[in-house]
Amino acid sequence: MEISEFQEMMRQLYFQRDSKRGVKGTYNRLVSEVEELGEALELNDKKALEEEFADVIAWLASLANVTNVNLEEVSRKKYANKCPKCGQNPCKCTF
Repeated sequence: MEISEFQEMMRQLYFQRDSKRGVKGTYNRLVSEVEELGEALELNDKKALEEEFADVIAWLASLANVTNVNLEEVSRKKYANKCPKCGQNPCKCTF
């Protein structure tokens, strides 16, 4: 499944609810899911990790839908098969 297909699936499933919740409410749900992902990482629980990764990407897609951003398009544009900071693949940025 392409990113745009996943985002469209989330639009079909949840856009009415998400648009009523609004940007702030949808953003807060995304933040909550990222926190749950952090907890799953600390526990090193594979099943919980899988579920939380799925929830994070779903809420990210929902937030993109509410803000009318095409995730696939902007991701390809920014990353274009190279690091957006150093322009290399693989990244050569120093940390």
